[in-house]
Amino acid sequence: MISVIVPAYNAGKTIKGCLDSLMNQDYKGGYEVIVVDDGSTDSTAEIISGYPSIRLIRQQNAGPAMARNRGAFEAKGDIILFTDSDCVPEKDWLRMMSEPFGQDKLVVGVKGIYKTGQREIAARFVQLEYEDKYDRMKKGKTIDFIDTYSAAFKREVFTEMNGYDTSFPVACAEDIELSYRISSKGYKMVFNPNAIVYHIHPNSLIAYLKKKYKFAFWRVLAVKKNPQKIVSDSHTPQTIKIELILIPLIYISAITAIFYNGNLMAIVSAVYILIIFFSVFKMLKKDIKIGILSPILIFLRDNVQFAGLLGGVIKAAKDRLALRGHYAEKA
Repeated sequence: MISVIVPAYNAGKTIKGCLDSLMNQDYKGGYEVIVVDDGSTDSTAEIISGYPSIRLIRQQNAGPAMARNRGAFEAKGDIILFTDSDCVPEKDWLRMMSEPFGQDKLVVGVKGIYKTGQREIAARFVQLEYEDKYDRMKKGKTIDFIDTYSAAFKREVFTEMNGYDTSFPVACAEDIELSYRISSKGYKMVFNPNAIVYHIHPNSLIAYLKKKYKFAFWRVLAVKKNPQKIVSDSHTPQTIKIELILIPLIYISAITAIFYNGNLMAIVSAVYILIIFFSVFKMLKKDIKIGILSPILIFLRDNVQFAGLLGGVIKAAKDRLALRGHYAEKA
């Protein structure tokens, strides 16, 4: 038995496509679909009620981590699948997600992939970013990174780990944090690029950059809880980390150039251009227009991600100081 969990919050515009797809899977075994309505105020619950075979759980708004946990802990299946209310799984998605568990009894988690049919510049760039990360994950026999849009876990392991960390108030990095915890226990998780869900990526530059800032900001908390992953994980290319280190150096060297000479700035800029060249080249091979625009898009992305990481570090420092103050008052 397999259980599919879909958290939903004001998902009236997208959830029908998700549920229609889940109701028409080619999987031959038994499965249930559970939607956890996380306090929606739109037509979400009404739309879900139109699917008699889908189990609807309603709760007051408590965030996506809590919603996913609620669905998982009430599920009947031995294998738990997650997708999001704005995703449309392929017809064979459930079969592809469950297949690795039957092939290898040591597997406790499976990750699938995103695709999109969008033609906007920002959305096409996002898709190429994901594909670059997928190329990295294909090289490993195991992974330590499973996103909620296409995720599967053995229920016993998910329960052992107490599910997603509910200290994450938004849908961002709680899936990373759980993956890191599972990996740290020595459990085996794998990547299946044949398990596909279609998604609506950010379709404007502003929306894209806002999302990158949010991801970077909350990634700090995930790494803080799992510091062993700060050096490397199976999802994030090491070149991106070098790019983020170089961003402040570019500005520092630019200021230095005003008062001294531009040698340092020239060196730092040259290194940065060399690092992003490989990403640009890969994008050019797949999408010429995006490849031409990618140096600018990558530079903007790196700036925003650095700002997000800095914001996350500042928040972590403030939280730590507040906690120390709290204990000092009690003492």
